[in-house]
Amino acid sequence: MESESACGLPASRYARWRERFSRSVIGNVWRGGTQLELVRRSMAFATLGLVALAPLLVVVAAVNPASQQGLGQWVVDGMGLPPNTATPVLHLFASHHQATGQVGVLGLALLAAFGLAFVTDVQRGYQGIWEIPPESWRQAWRRAVWLAAMIGYLGFEMESGALLRHGPLASAGRIVIVATAGLFFFWWGQYFLLAGRVPWGWLLPGALATVAGLSGLRAFSVLVFNPMMVSSARDYGMVGVVLVVLSWLIGVGFVIFGGALAGRHYCEHRVGIRADREPVLDTEPGDL
Repeated sequence: MESESACGLPASRYARWRERFSRSVIGNVWRGGTQLELVRRSMAFATLGLVALAPLLVVVAAVNPASQQGLGQWVVDGMGLPPNTATPVLHLFASHHQATGQVGVLGLALLAAFGLAFVTDVQRGYQGIWEIPPESWRQAWRRAVWLAAMIGYLGFEMESGALLRHGPLASAGRIVIVATAGLFFFWWGQYFLLAGRVPWGWLLPGALATVAGLSGLRAFSVLVFNPMMVSSARDYGMVGVVLVVLSWLIGVGFVIFGGALAGRHYCEHRVGIRADREPVLDTEPGDL
């Protein structure tokens, strides 16, 4: 009589199912996420984003005369918070143009250095996903360019929310525009931070997965973080608001790194399938 596994399935069937799962994209992503310590890296992403990057973005938004609500509006939009829930977040990232104008050159340099530290962490995450060694110090300029591009992308997303939020047609157009901009940013961002050492064709699935994951995170935030924000702000004040925003940023980091990881294993899975069907031909990553 065939023995049973711990989950109640016959041992042979359970072994086949486990082997099939381990070879699937989901199984490879699960294993790769464990090796990469995806949760720990996402927590580091959230911490650096809140401590190192947010002050720089607040200053940039404050000196921009076209900015409406600054960084807080982007967080509110990304979390999908309604106006009655958005007030604590807007107050958390509020800034005054007069106070910001008093920031000296040394202060701006320190803020830029903190922002570059955040980009360095993102770059190391991508390098760990693709198992690529760090580049030479001569390529450090890429971090500054990527940081400037990210600030531009976030600014574009914030301003699109202020201009295209009236009526269903404008909202639908904004969804298409923001999703397209996000796709190109995360596609180009990986390629640029990795110094072109991974072909474009390998990076597109990861960019698609990242944009889809951020959309799913927004829907999850509406259902979970919205009521949590209300109760946390009422019970714990600004400390509770910071904890909810930090939790959301952990989800953002998980999606960004997890999307890139899923894209890599999807490409490797497709290459494996094509190699099995055409064993004589050599398959190049760029042919995907």
